[in-house]
Amino acid sequence: MRILFAIAHYYKPKEGFYGSQRADPQPRIDALTRCIAALHGNFGRRQGLLDPPRRQLAETNGQWRAELEVAVCTTGDAHLAKALPAGLFRHHPTSAEAMLLGYECHAVLKAGLGRFDYFCYLEDDILVEDPWFFRKLAWFTGEAGDRALLQPNRYELAPGDKVQKLYIDCNLLKPELSEKYQNVKLRPQIAKRVLNEKLVFQRVNNPHAGCFFLNARQMAKLAEQPYFLDRSAEFGGPLESAATLGIMRCFECYKPGRESAAFLEVEHLHPRYMGRYLDFDAEAPFKFRVLNPNG
Repeated sequence: MRILFAIAHYYKPKEGFYGSQRADPQPRIDALTRCIAALHGNFGRRQGLLDPPRRQLAETNGQWRAELEVAVCTTGDAHLAKALPAGLFRHHPTSAEAMLLGYECHAVLKAGLGRFDYFCYLEDDILVEDPWFFRKLAWFTGEAGDRALLQPNRYELAPGDKVQKLYIDCNLLKPELSEKYQNVKLRPQIAKRVLNEKLVFQRVNNPHAGCFFLNARQMAKLAEQPYFLDRSAEFGGPLESAATLGIMRCFECYKPGRESAAFLEVEHLHPRYMGRYLDFDAEAPFKFRVLNPNG
């Protein structure tokens, strides 16, 4: 398997809602380093099992290892690429408008057509740690067809908080934001048995997860669309649109239902909600109040 990852990375310190705008660069460096290292560690070829008698390693996970290319897309000098470990990625500099950097990643993915089996877009604080991730995606499209796209559930962790794991991409307060791009009533659920468990995959009005993962046929289909690389900001804003709008228009987007949300998931490494914008009730921790509604 050959996998191309394009990561949109931006850092310019100031006060703002996004992690890329915070004053201290080290958390951003740490997050992107973890993101890239996890891709190589979980999907790359340099994996081994200690074999002390022979003073060498035995190759492991041969069924799942892949050839990876990780492109970190930046604009101008607003980035931290020089602080990242060398040899794990290639730097793809651009002069794009910062908020439209995600679309530069789309161009990188399109340029890889014919050379890769999976095409992946990631924001720079998304952690993928499931070695079975691409096997699950391949299984899902094998069952549901290439017109169906399984999006991961994105979560934040706060081990010391009243709620320790929070899935953050909830249903939209304004469903009409996505209704003109998709019809969630069309094939609304797909139910399958996996490892003797019944799993339900649900059409959602908010397919956003800060990332997407397409097989080669799906990437080719997306790249053929007239809206590909249109740099639209119509779904929430330019960042959200780069991650979600194109796939929502092109595919039937599903996520694992909340009863089995962890079947396919990614971690958001810069918590936006846990401990920052939400405060959970000590008596009833599944109730919360918004700390900074304008943040």
